[in-house]
Amino acid sequence: MDDKAEVVDGKVDWKGRTALRYKHGGMRTSLLILATVAFENMATLSLAVNLVTYFNGVMHYELADAANHLTNFMGVSYILSILVAVLADTYIGRFKAVIISGCFEFVGLALLTVQAHYPKLKPPFCNIFDKNAHCQKIGGSDTVLLFVALYLLASGSAGNKASLPSHGADQFDEKDPKEAKQMSSFFNYLLLSVCVGGAAGLTLVVWIQSNKGWDWGFGISTIGILLGVIIFAAGLPLYRIEVVQGTNAIVEILQVYVAAIRNRDLHLPEDPADLYEIGKDKEAAIEIEFLPHRDIFRFLDKASIKPESMEQLDKPEAPKPWKLCRVTQVENAKIILGMVPVFCCTIIMTLCLAQLQTFSIQQGLTMDTSVTKSFHIPPASLPIIPIIFLIIIVPIYDWILVPILRKFTGVPTGITHLQRIGVGLILSSISMAVAGIIEVKRKGVARDHNMLDAIPVREPLPISTFWLSFQYFIFGIADIFTYIGLLEFFYSEAPKRIKSTSTCFLWSSMALGYFLSTIVVRIVNAATTKSGGWLKGNNINRNHLNYFYWLLSIVSLINFCIYLFVAKMYKYRPQSPLVRTESSKA
Repeated sequence: MDDKAEVVDGKVDWKGRTALRYKHGGMRTSLLILATVAFENMATLSLAVNLVTYFNGVMHYELADAANHLTNFMGVSYILSILVAVLADTYIGRFKAVIISGCFEFVGLALLTVQAHYPKLKPPFCNIFDKNAHCQKIGGSDTVLLFVALYLLASGSAGNKASLPSHGADQFDEKDPKEAKQMSSFFNYLLLSVCVGGAAGLTLVVWIQSNKGWDWGFGISTIGILLGVIIFAAGLPLYRIEVVQGTNAIVEILQVYVAAIRNRDLHLPEDPADLYEIGKDKEAAIEIEFLPHRDIFRFLDKASIKPESMEQLDKPEAPKPWKLCRVTQVENAKIILGMVPVFCCTIIMTLCLAQLQTFSIQQGLTMDTSVTKSFHIPPASLPIIPIIFLIIIVPIYDWILVPILRKFTGVPTGITHLQRIGVGLILSSISMAVAGIIEVKRKGVARDHNMLDAIPVREPLPISTFWLSFQYFIFGIADIFTYIGLLEFFYSEAPKRIKSTSTCFLWSSMALGYFLSTIVVRIVNAATTKSGGWLKGNNINRNHLNYFYWLLSIVSLINFCIYLFVAKMYKYRPQSPLVRTESSKA
């Protein structure tokens, strides 16, 4: 009895033996994964805010081209995460995916370090701000080296985005009430690790890049990735490892849609038990996932209608997978389809986040960035403001707020995943409203001091950049609720064999939010041409950024109202710990 309680179903150790609860996984083991996340973000977040300067100032790309290279790099790192997640879930496993990805990042950063160090591998030094200078842009084999290094780094970053959170969650058993609480804490600490690593990158690494040289900055990042990989690999004997099934679950879900379309003219049986499912004997129950039929998205049930010829045969032939699917296979497709509206409602939040990473940074550049008389915040380090707030807020949320909420709701995570996401969505709307108010104050200072045409950085307005802390603080709280809530939601709800792939819903949502930001900015400028364009030109003091913020606040509020309807309609999967908690209370 005790031996069975110590066995973790579906998980093995590094030698393929059944994982044991007291020996493998748990919060202690997850600390190694959280340390890896911190080192990985220390190495890469500094590049996200400072690579434009490197492309522009060192490689002599024009500013627009430099910005495009950075956004392409970020986009690839998000999009490739989906491909790596499928490979991790289907073939190589999450542990191997993290190790391989870490090696890719290490090689990419090492190549960037070498190129930044040796003058022969980059253009001669030139002051790009001198109008009379004719700066030579990087070319030939040096360009090849730059982009090989850059996209090796992007591939590695994609792999870690796809596999690290899921592998960390694999260390906990959702079916165990105690470990279900610990898994919720893990996702909170995951955000904390991202913030701690990001803080080190935005301060230490950015300072080294700006003051000691790019080769030193890239070198520190390379060492950071190496340490992360070593720490992660050291935990191999302690990890619970998800068994790789060797079949492509994504293809199986596509088969459901194809089969449902092909069987669209067939009539559904009155009794769901008449739908196709393999026999659930003892051996099959261990090796194969089974889900009960649910009375939602009934049109997909047509994929499981057994043909009459199959009923008549004593030993029927194996069904064609694109014509007939198991009930469990159909239920997995229903789960993914049910998550899509939730996914769509979170895109707008990233649209708001994009403004804090772009226009809010431009606001900060016009303001007084001094902390003391002798110390100023570097422009590339301004995102440290929300990160500091998150480092403070995450422990308070996990140690104080969640236990209080748990007493009232009985839910291991304090509140349900969907409630958590909803809180973040409404807070993002409030953040944009506050951002508009702060912008009115900033422009008022510029107007009152006759500084509407002041040059950013050189002629700072007499208003502290810490006024931006209000919008960053509110959005930081929204981050805790929505983004980590989404990771936990997608992992918990997803079918067993596509856990890594499901967490990529978050990265896809963020990628679409960034792309949508570009489209929205262009539409707003085109629609406001008669009034001079809210966001046109380089002089932010004469723009109408406050109107844009308030527009996003209204759009976010409408999106939140739609989300309330979506969340109310959503049905948690039968094996969800939240469903078990609610049913046990009833």
